[in-house]
Amino acid sequence: MTEVPGQADGVPSMQVTLSALEHHAYCPRQAGLILLEDGYADDASTVRGTLMHQRVHEPGHETRGAVRTLRALPVWHDGLGLAGVCDVVEIHRDGRIIPIEHKSGSYQAGGPADVQVTGQAMCLEAMFGRVIRQAMVYSAADRRRHTVTIDATARQRVLTLADEVRHTLASASLPEAVADKRCRRCSMHDMCMPRVLARKETVQRAATNLFSPQPEAAWDD
Repeated sequence: MTEVPGQADGVPSMQVTLSALEHHAYCPRQAGLILLEDGYADDASTVRGTLMHQRVHEPGHETRGAVRTLRALPVWHDGLGLAGVCDVVEIHRDGRIIPIEHKSGSYQAGGPADVQVTGQAMCLEAMFGRVIRQAMVYSAADRRRHTVTIDATARQRVLTLADEVRHTLASASLPEAVADKRCRRCSMHDMCMPRVLARKETVQRAATNLFSPQPEAAWDD
């Protein structure tokens, strides 16, 4: 892991939540608005997600056959400075441990949900002392589970994004607006104003005209 602010002796002292990793993987500015300005806005998609998660975020467990299912399980990895909550964790009799992240929308391979569930797997490995090679993302829109491979590339992506989140927190500065197709699906569009802020030259020129001292002659009638 690279040295980042909030890190001592290779152990991060600044904890990053797994949900922050997901937001940052989708859009660094979105994560910055949530983490630095306590900003958040709902739309139909986020409300659907909240309602769906209410069903899996009630702590509990059950055993059916060879599988024990845990719900709303808090997880953490002190060595990596990660923490979060797993929607569902299946513990199989053969020793397999499978975290299952629930999403209301369609699944995107390699998307932010993969980052979040990989982080969950890394935390579970530290807690249970077992290697986890696969996780799942359940998509309500697709009505099926999608397998996520927990390999070296996926693990490094989690570590890299966690470092980037720490840099955002340490610098207390919002990442730049991206102003691309992601913005159309973002509930925080109005708060972010991506199209306005992406026009740097226009914004800078307007700010200069507004705040720069005017010559005295300009005030004369």
